[in-house]
Amino acid sequence: MSAPSPGDAAAAVPLPSAAPAAHRVVIVGGGFAGLFAARALRRADVAVTLVDRSQHHLFQPLLYQVATGILSEGQIAAPLREVLKRHRNVDCVLADVVDVDPAARLVVALRPGGERLELPYDDLVVAAGVRQSYFGHDEFARWAPGMKTLADALAIRRRVFGAFELADTATDPEERRRRLTFAVVGAGPTGVELAGQIRELATHTLRREFHRIRPEDARVLLFDGGPAPLASFGPALSARAARSLQELGVELHTRSIVTEVDGDGLQVRDHAGNTGRVEAGTVLWAAGVEAPPVAAALAAATGAQHDHAGRIRVEPDLTIPGHPEISVVGDLMSRDLPGVAEVAMQAGLYAGRRIRRRLAGRPVRPFRYHDLGSAAYLSRGDAVVSAGPLKLTGLPAWLIWLLIHIAFLTGYRNRAGAVLTWAVAFARDARRERAFTTHQIDTRRDVYDPPAPERPRESPTAAGP
Repeated sequence: MSAPSPGDAAAAVPLPSAAPAAHRVVIVGGGFAGLFAARALRRADVAVTLVDRSQHHLFQPLLYQVATGILSEGQIAAPLREVLKRHRNVDCVLADVVDVDPAARLVVALRPGGERLELPYDDLVVAAGVRQSYFGHDEFARWAPGMKTLADALAIRRRVFGAFELADTATDPEERRRRLTFAVVGAGPTGVELAGQIRELATHTLRREFHRIRPEDARVLLFDGGPAPLASFGPALSARAARSLQELGVELHTRSIVTEVDGDGLQVRDHAGNTGRVEAGTVLWAAGVEAPPVAAALAAATGAQHDHAGRIRVEPDLTIPGHPEISVVGDLMSRDLPGVAEVAMQAGLYAGRRIRRRLAGRPVRPFRYHDLGSAAYLSRGDAVVSAGPLKLTGLPAWLIWLLIHIAFLTGYRNRAGAVLTWAVAFARDARRERAFTTHQIDTRRDVYDPPAPERPRESPTAAGP
């Protein structure tokens, strides 16, 4: 659905404010940036409306553990209403924001079912995050799911565990090999962690559970257009990550561009321009991000500039030029900062405090990011950590990784649950969260549906991102 223009907003249904007389703040998005902005306004004399299309706060860095059966979805997600129940000035709304009218100071959103809502604001904080990017080839999404939402993680779980089950009953050796071949596109933290976990799953957890196949024979191929995995961590840690992945059995294919994806695999062009095909039953996408459609609507309505991924360029105080009442924070803002949870937390906290200070008539300083470093999980007992001059690998980095992720999980119950689950998973190679449905193990609606008639394969045209 295309976003409505501000002129269409008149047909929308106005949503009454929980506190009509108060200063109205609308926050778009319940991720780290939106959540921290709402928390910063807890004791302010404002009425906050937090709009999110899913109404749960999600800890995205651990989605790959849901996808590979270590954690349950409830351990990395928490209902926004529960998280903010002590914030008496915050009202949560389930809707998808599609447009903004800066002149009327209205946010236009769609309820589930399509009815439009109007949300008036005095201050607007846009923290809508980003979505998976296929670099202009959105048709790849049918065959290669990304990993940005709980639905994505559960879809990947179905495909990964379903692949082993389908390989177990395959009578054709070629089909069995294809089912046991996993291709991961993108060698950033998400792709590296996902590829490593699939190999650990195959070589440890599932090794003794099948009798007709050898799960440890599963191939995991990791493709990236850059020269090395985890390039943002620096040459030394990147090289260490590459060695660890190769020791796990992950096959690295760097300087490689995916040019086609279909139900049987993918086509790849290497740095020399040679194109080859890889037969793979499961293709997973972790290669890039782009802004959601609301960013384009916001840019059109305010005249804001945006980068190549559609993220909004902001002033030093994270507002849109000419619109001091509109802040853009988290992954959706375009600044020379990494797309990590710490940036979103600090930006959201700053935006909320900035509103409080401005209402109190106090001066506001520009946003300043305090870099706490980055960490990536490679395998059990092995990780890499980069924090300024500190570079760690192996067990010390893994322990720091554990502490960081425990601290960032929302809610004591989720933290305690994750610690207990990790203790069992790491000590006994046990993955208890492996349940999946037969819905879309492959591209059919249900695996028991008859396959669609095959169409003649057309000659592909290579096109890189």
